[in-house]
This record gives sequence, structure tokens and C-alpha cells, in this order.
Amino acid sequence: MKQYKMFELAFPGEALTDKWAQIDLTAEFTCGDTVKSVKGFYDGDGRYIVRFLPEIPGEWHWKVSGKVNAGGTEVCEPADGAHGLVKAVDTHFEYEDGTLFIPFGTTVYALAHQDDALVGETLESLKAAPFNKVRMCVFPKHYDYNRNEPPYYAFEKKADGGWDVNRPCIAFWHRFEKILKQIAEMNIQIDLILFHPYDRWGFSELAQRDNLIYLDYLLRRLAAWPNIWWSLANEYDLNTAKSLADWEEIEEYVAGRDPFRHLLSNHNCMCFWDNTRKNITHASLQTKGLSEIPRWIREYKKPVIIDECCYEGNLPHFWGSISGQEMVRRFWRCYASGAYCTHGETFLSDDEVLWWARGGKLKGESPKRIAFLRQIMESLPGPLTPGEGGFLDLARSDDPVDPEAIPKEMRGFFRAFSASIHRMSEQDRTAHLGGEHAWESHCGEEAYLTYFDLQCYGEQTVQLPEDKAYKAELIDVWNMTREVIAESVSGKTRLTLPGRDNLALLITRIK
Repeated sequence: MKQYKMFELAFPGEALTDKWAQIDLTAEFTCGDTVKSVKGFYDGDGRYIVRFLPEIPGEWHWKVSGKVNAGGTEVCEPADGAHGLVKAVDTHFEYEDGTLFIPFGTTVYALAHQDDALVGETLESLKAAPFNKVRMCVFPKHYDYNRNEPPYYAFEKKADGGWDVNRPCIAFWHRFEKILKQIAEMNIQIDLILFHPYDRWGFSELAQRDNLIYLDYLLRRLAAWPNIWWSLANEYDLNTAKSLADWEEIEEYVAGRDPFRHLLSNHNCMCFWDNTRKNITHASLQTKGLSEIPRWIREYKKPVIIDECCYEGNLPHFWGSISGQEMVRRFWRCYASGAYCTHGETFLSDDEVLWWARGGKLKGESPKRIAFLRQIMESLPGPLTPGEGGFLDLARSDDPVDPEAIPKEMRGFFRAFSASIHRMSEQDRTAHLGGEHAWESHCGEEAYLTYFDLQCYGEQTVQLPEDKAYKAELIDVWNMTREVIAESVSGKTRLTLPGRDNLALLITRIK
């Protein structure tokens, strides 16, 4: 055993020919006062497997019962390079050992349902890409530019042509896990989408009882993998076969039967999932209303990932036709607001191999700029949280504003402006102020990040702590340059800027 790495026990036994999704196979692992119970699974050809994720080093005693009866002891050595599961901590992410994790995601929905050559090409592209999280589906996807038949399906067929969830297709799961392992070896987190509505095979319309059998088998096989997150769905609200009560039951089922408590979210099309629910670890949102990010962070008190902000490409669809420059802008808007973002790419191709669904090669202009942003984010001394903001953000805040913080000659105007903003509905506020938002965040008093977006400022005045010294850098987010514009400043400081857009200001403490 190694701490934070999956441990597997395999046993020979009876070859099953009928039902094997929910066999009687349980293991109990004990280390001191820590006791973990996990379920095992049938892996075909008379092979029974139990998987476990040791999160603490030491001597683990195990006992397997049911279809197999066995016991033993393993010494778990301390982690050697592995960091454990990614967890939500306040409004950011950390590995179990406390190492900060900053997600930079991409989307390849039907990656696992392509032929081996295309899967291999996609994985080679991922090796050279800046992404450390990938969104991908368990079930195949049917949609524009994605109509191929997969090599295997998750279940065997019944005599009547329906899916027999009691007989998982072992060949599918072997191939699926091979792909997951290759991704894991690149230190990429897998945001695994358990359901979605884009379907011609009937997986989205399974009876709820069958949904739970499928989930039980999936959890038996995959819950001990340290680099997996659970995404209950892509666009859950478009799946008309499931009611809100069904989704809540699915959420409870996955959370309650995962012994290691992986990250868990539910992704929307139009209607946000209730991200305040206790099982939900972070918000996975589809939206272009990025100016509301600070409000969502305050409301959820959890990390926020904009997992779908449209795709860089040239499709005849509004969601798949933004420029590389706009994709980069949206990434900066998210990270400079204390949130995170996910990339996707949809360029027309004669072979209909589009990255967002099937993979292949990356063609866009945004990935290398996203790599530049990632370098900056990972150089910061800690996670960013939304800033107090400037004039407009103070007016939108629900917190009381200290009148002394407002210049005397502006207080009457500010009171009227603030009252006007608070009379607006949330929707009107978003529409009216979306383009006047201050994209800014900070890491305590150690670093401050502001993205100027489309604004062409010739100067800005910043208010820094008086008792500390800072360096100010001007960042060109598209040309990927960093220029120090102030060596050592503190307190109220006026900075001269070049008067063009797509710039950011990073101020970091030097003493």
C-alpha cells in the first residue's frame, strides 16, 4: 500500500453468467481507530476485486466477506509524490495533504467513446495542453458533429433490446478504466459526468431503480480512484425523464455510498442546481453572467467553476463560436473574481472530430494563453477571494458601507446610487452592471489581481496597506507579457497605464 494511491485485492471465484452488478462482496479496512467499509465488484472470468484508497499511513488490517472470504494485513507507506483527493476548502480547492489545487479544465465529453486511434491522439494533445481537469462522460453522446457508435456500451443487452443494468459490460469497463488510468498518469483530474440528455440509446431514460444499480456498480469500481470527481450530470435540467426528486435521490445515493467523499456537483443548462445543498462540494455552472461570480461565492460559500462559458470555434451555434480572444477574456474574468473556468473548442472539420465532444487535436488560440494564466495563478502565495471592489461593487454589496470610506463630496451621490441599485431586481442588476464590473480579487494582503478587460485606462489609483511594500506588474493577457511598472509602493498609489484593453494588474508584496 501507498498513501493516497488505490490499493487492489483480486480473488478467483465462481464465474457468473447472470447478474453481477450488485454481488455480495464487502471489505472492512481498519487502521487504529479508522474503519472503512467498501464494496467489491465482479470483473468477469471468475475474478472478484476490492479496491481501497488508504488516506493515512500505517498498518491496515482487512477482512473480505461474501462471495469471497479472506483477510490480511498491509503496511501503508507514506505518500511519495501523491497528494490525495482534491477537496473543497472554503471557496478554493486543496489536495488532502494541503497542497493548493487550481483547476484549469477542458471538455471532451465523448472521449471514451471514440476508436483507439482517436483516443490516443486526444491523450497526446492533453499531454502538451495546460489543462489539469477534463470533463468527460460515462455514457456516449448523440449530438451535432458527434454521431459515431462507441466500441462498447456500459451494459449488456436484454433479449428485448433494452439495457440489462444487472449485467455490466466488462469489456466496456476495462477499456474505460484504461483511458482513465492514462489521464491520471498525466496528473489530470477527471470530472466524470454520470448522466446527460444527449442520447439515442436510452441511457437517459433508464428507470430510477436501474439508475441506482448502475451507480452502485460504478461506485464499487471507481470510488477508490484518487483523481475522480463526480458530476451528476451535464445539463441535468434538460433530462426530462428525471424529476427534481429523482435528481435529489441520485445526489444522496452517490454521496452516501462513496466511502471517500469525492468532489460532487451537478451542472445546469438554464436552471442552477441548488449549490447550497450539503452534499454539493462546489458549484459547476453554465453561464455567461460572470459579473455575478462574487455574489455566488458569497451565497454558496463554496468554490465556483464556470464549467461552460461557450466554446472557442466557428460553429453555426452561438455557444460554439466565440473567438480565442473572448475565451481568454472569460478565463481572466473568472480567475480575477476568485472563481475558475473550463475551456472547450468547436472548430468545423470535414471529419466532424471536434475537441469538445470527440477530442483529436487542439486548434485554437486560447490554450497557450490559458497556460500563461495558469503560470501566474500558480505563482501566487495562496488562493484568491473576490475583492471588495471599487465604487460599483460597494454599491452592489449587501454589506453596510462605512460612510467615512466615501469622499465627503461624493456621499450624497453614493447614497442615491446605492439605493437605486438595491431597488433593482437581481436580473436587472446583472443586465445593467454586467459591463461595469470590477474584476478583482486578492490573496489576503499578499497579492492583488485586477483584470481591466475591455477598459482602456490611462491611469488607476490603488489603495494598498501603508505598512507593507509591493511590486506592481502590468500583464498583457493576449501577448503574454509581464512588465514591472512600480518597484516598491505602498498606501495610496497612482499608476500610469498604457490606455489599451486586455490588460491585468498584479500587485504582490515584496516586504
